[in-house]
Amino acid sequence: MVYRAIGIMSGSSLDGLDIVFASFEESRGIWSYNIMAADTYEYSKEWLRKLQQATGLAAYDYLQLHSEYGRYIGERINEFIEQHNLSHQVQLIASHGHTVFHAPENSFTAQLGCGAAIAATTGINVVSDLRAMDIALGGQGAPIVPVGEKLLFPNDELLLNIGGIANITCKTGEEYIAFDICPANKILNLLAEKEGKKYDEDGMMAAGGIVHEGLLDHLNAMDYYTLPFPKSLVNSFGIKTVFPIVESYTQITTADALRTYVEHIVIQVTKAIQFINEQHAITNKQVFITGGGALNIFLVNSLQQALQLFGFTVAVPSSEIVQYKEALIMALFGLLRWREENTVLQSVTGAKRSSIGGAVWIGQEA
Repeated sequence: MVYRAIGIMSGSSLDGLDIVFASFEESRGIWSYNIMAADTYEYSKEWLRKLQQATGLAAYDYLQLHSEYGRYIGERINEFIEQHNLSHQVQLIASHGHTVFHAPENSFTAQLGCGAAIAATTGINVVSDLRAMDIALGGQGAPIVPVGEKLLFPNDELLLNIGGIANITCKTGEEYIAFDICPANKILNLLAEKEGKKYDEDGMMAAGGIVHEGLLDHLNAMDYYTLPFPKSLVNSFGIKTVFPIVESYTQITTADALRTYVEHIVIQVTKAIQFINEQHAITNKQVFITGGGALNIFLVNSLQQALQLFGFTVAVPSSEIVQYKEALIMALFGLLRWREENTVLQSVTGAKRSSIGGAVWIGQEA
């Protein structure tokens, strides 16, 4: 069976709205894919402000933004379809939305971007609210990409995504485990902004800095790192907890802060992989790296140097997969929901059971 779907992702680093149009083929449980078009729509300063301030809104204003952002996503999809001449080719849209609140310990999560508004704006069927069912079943609601990694990248045993938050997935026999490791690009980008840059290109500013041992020790001592998995991080953890720690060291330069935070990411990723390896004896010791952090040459090289001491190597796939893997998996997620097949894995999130997640909105006329 062949499907054609659009996947939408807005990550915690707020780089922009990722849109992927891909074809998928399933034959006897084996999935293959072909990315046919992909773009990132950078947020305007106004949308950046709205998304960054969403956690402080009153309930009425939050719901208004939820609807407004849904229409915004729908308009960008319409623009994408027109730019790539995709009229009447898209069978389904799956939108992750933009996470604002994530509190599995209190049994809720919230992503901006009303699915009904997207369906009404595009006239195409939409799957949204992808994490809610797992949360209701007592799971972390994150990470949710492992089901896509299992089906689309079955030969990779260890997958590391370095986005606003770094997370890892490991294939252990027939099961998968995954968890959030630490805030990543979000902190690096906030530091780069202090020097008038959107991000530290290739990690060159960090490469010119020196590790501040006091700050590094402070970061590594955070309680989250002692928690067992399943576990996940909320976006605000980086902004409200981690970044203020970095900022409190007022005597160090931005370059030194960047260098120190890169070292922090490397240490936490290495510790996570070591722990998994001790528990599950990883056979394929190649770490498949995606997300914006995979484009940070200094960070990737630093990871390679640290991991090779334990017999691991790193692999960075094509730029298309690096940038759009999560949006691609969202498209698959929507198709699985449409087929009423599991979208979230119990072994990853700690829920009572694996589940079929996502709300369906019919955008087409009967």
